[in-house]
Amino acid sequence: MSEETTDELRLSILGMRCAGCVSAVEGALAAVDGVTSVSVNFADHSAVVKGHSDPALLIQAIKEAGFDAAVMEGFEDPAEQEQQELQRYRKLMKKAAVAGAFGLLLMVAEHLAWLPEIGSPTGSWLWPQIALLTLGILFYSGWHFYSGAYKSLTLGQANMDTLIALGTGSAWLYSCIVIDYYATLPSLAKHAYFEAAVMILAFINLGSALETLARGKTSSAIRQLIGLQPRTARVIRNGEEIDIAIEQVGLGETLRVRPGEKIAVDGVLLEGHSTVDESMLTGESLPVEKMVGAEVVAGTMNQTGSFLFTATRIGRDTALAQIIKSVRQAQSSKPEIARLADRISGVFVPAVVAVSVLTFLLWYAFGPDPSLGYAFVTSMTVLVIACPCALGLATPISVMVAVGRAAQSGILIRKGEALQTAGKLTCLILDKTGTVTEGKPTVSTLEAFGDNSEEQLLQWAASIESGSEHPLAAAILAAAEQRQIKLEKVQQFAAVAGHGVMATINGQRVLFGNQALMDEQGVNIADFNQRLEELSALGQTPMLLAVDNKVAGIIAVSDPIKKDSAQAVQMLQSQGVRIIMVTGDNAITAQAIAKQAGISELRAQVLPQDKAEVVKELQQAGEIVGMVGDGINDAPALAQADVGFAIGTGTDVAIESADVVILQGSLLKVPEAIELSKATVINIKQNLIGAFFYNTVSIPVAAGLLYPLFGVLLNPMIAGAAMALSSVTVVSNANRLRWMRFNKV
Repeated sequence: MSEETTDELRLSILGMRCAGCVSAVEGALAAVDGVTSVSVNFADHSAVVKGHSDPALLIQAIKEAGFDAAVMEGFEDPAEQEQQELQRYRKLMKKAAVAGAFGLLLMVAEHLAWLPEIGSPTGSWLWPQIALLTLGILFYSGWHFYSGAYKSLTLGQANMDTLIALGTGSAWLYSCIVIDYYATLPSLAKHAYFEAAVMILAFINLGSALETLARGKTSSAIRQLIGLQPRTARVIRNGEEIDIAIEQVGLGETLRVRPGEKIAVDGVLLEGHSTVDESMLTGESLPVEKMVGAEVVAGTMNQTGSFLFTATRIGRDTALAQIIKSVRQAQSSKPEIARLADRISGVFVPAVVAVSVLTFLLWYAFGPDPSLGYAFVTSMTVLVIACPCALGLATPISVMVAVGRAAQSGILIRKGEALQTAGKLTCLILDKTGTVTEGKPTVSTLEAFGDNSEEQLLQWAASIESGSEHPLAAAILAAAEQRQIKLEKVQQFAAVAGHGVMATINGQRVLFGNQALMDEQGVNIADFNQRLEELSALGQTPMLLAVDNKVAGIIAVSDPIKKDSAQAVQMLQSQGVRIIMVTGDNAITAQAIAKQAGISELRAQVLPQDKAEVVKELQQAGEIVGMVGDGINDAPALAQADVGFAIGTGTDVAIESADVVILQGSLLKVPEAIELSKATVINIKQNLIGAFFYNTVSIPVAAGLLYPLFGVLLNPMIAGAAMALSSVTVVSNANRLRWMRFNKV
């Protein structure tokens, strides 16, 4: 019995050649019991199916729709993928070359009058041989089109294959009729179109080959990510270091990484020290220092030192696997703008066939002699030139390239809709802690009074805070450790909620906390009130330390803003985005941080659960709202926002509430994401307008619109070349996004 999918399955689809194929595959998969959603990507010929369905039933449904499919499991070998694409490219080029060589030979022979007249004794023998040769080449170079058209016909559908099969098939059939009934046809209708039939196939196969080559470049980011995964890992088992396949690494195993090696799985350093290049995952060019206790990520490159680490995530749970999964999901998703193209593509081919038939009838009824010849040529040209390949590729190819480009820059776009919406944002809400600021409080001010030294002050504070789990306590202990201060034994420890702590150290009564604690314990702090206000205005949190009821000093802790927060805010404002900082911190501290970051609007003392209400309020006022937060406390607000940006790290990518995950802590990536969104939407519109314009103009011209005015008819071979060129143009235009450079203030 086949194993059932849980949640999601990715399929490789074989045989899709136009947007009409996408609709057919989506319809077939959606009809299978248990399927909840389907997304088919024409650009990379894949489908993502969600729900609980038997994979065998899904593949069977696709086969019944006239295509073939295979389940895509794990990471495909990038080299193998490239080899498959190269083989497809060579195969198409070979088909194009064979058809093109024969067609060119026929054209030259006819032009130079090397071929006998069809009705002559020699022609009566030679032209049937040419017809058979042409038929053989049509089968060799165009069988995939004819079989696809037949399958579509049996299902009551029409697609690109239908148009090509009708166009080239009718050219061959008409030419055979000319041979058989040469004597009875008007003189101007006595022309065979064998060269047109094969040249059309030559141009279309050439266009498909070039499209395959260009399309292969669109998924380069995915291939690079997959290529980061090493094939083997060095583990320590039974006291020995051995190399094993990556699939055999287990959770909790100890692994050795040497200089210049890739890290095999996610883990935590046990022993050693090094620097690691995480640029491919985070976009950060500077190597990151790793010490005992630090996290390391699969696919990143160790540089200088050797170290041991324990495996915490393996296989599909690693950060790299999560990133690849998210990028693929985003590349397969459809923004709203894509649905317009899908709806048009669904009726496009039947409409073109109808226009072709109408063209034939009009020319046959009202055209000049030989009306049958004109009717045939114009209707065939309409069929060939109108293939909707460019229309089907216009959106997905741009989305694929943009999502891949974002991943290379450390921006993980999880939903295709966000790619379209981010560029429309009018307002952006920034969380303070961990978003605008570092999120790691540090000791920023240390002032000792009287005969006390800074070291003595820090020793008292760190000793009394050694048992506390408060974030401010961690900052003080880190400062003491940095100065290598030895802690004293603490007795009679007591914590006063919201105020501070007190204890006895070496027989002295030590108090450490805020103004309320000092007032409660009867310590006179009148001389220090002004200094406390000054520090608060700087965005610091000041605490007083008193020994035997006398103030010994002030220690202030602050969460400094990130070095690039002010630059990011400036860039966002230059993009016309309104910036509001929303924080649960007090108004004085929030005002100080906002001032440093260049933010003029803020809301302080807002609880995490109330941030979503702020987003909703702005949306009701007509704003298109983005929210930037850490993805944990800010999850409701991220989900409510039109676009949620989660500031994550290379190891924290599965943030379900966010549409976009910034894989490093830099706010600068948010304006980059907005800039990329705008560029992608422009690129998609260029592709769609180009495809629509091409079909809008080319079909009337192919139908003979210019003939009454200028006596011009479009050659079917030129129509085939134009159709192929339109697809290549769309793919090439989308690939420009790969080289996009972001603006800097």
